[in-house]
Amino acid sequence: MDGITNLWAFMAAGLLLNLTPGPDTFYILGRSTAQGSKVGLLSALGIGLGSLGHTLLAAFGLSALLATSAMAFLAVKLLGAGYLLWLGVKMLRRPGSSVAGDAARLEAARPGKILREAFFTNLFNPKVALFFLAFLPQFVKPGAPRCLLSFWG
Repeated sequence: MDGITNLWAFMAAGLLLNLTPGPDTFYILGRSTAQGSKVGLLSALGIGLGSLGHTLLAAFGLSALLATSAMAFLAVKLLGAGYLLWLGVKMLRRPGSSVAGDAARLEAARPGKILREAFFTNLFNPKVALFFLAFLPQFVKPGAPRCLLSFWG
């Protein structure tokens, strides 16, 4: 394929990295254990969409911007930390917060909300952004056209 080197190596490495436990895996396991397989599947889909978001941002050059601009990377880190802080404060402010009560409330969440939370949990994770800075560029041919549509054409 024009613009991509070692597609099979990229796909194999991506599969292995997705099978290796990390924060996203533990997020999905936690939601699945507390709320069942349907919520686990929605969480996995949201995490996958977040990874797709990182892939698209890298394809459009955000990775290069973050690699060269300390201020832009700091902004992404602060946005991610702010989002996680907001989620934590929101959870702590619930009246009668307990592990069992929180699991019951989470179970009542709408599918769209579960999907959205998983998506933003992955998308605002600065470690995932750093991974795409280091990993994805290894599989792009230098000098390849920058147009995303060249992937399909």
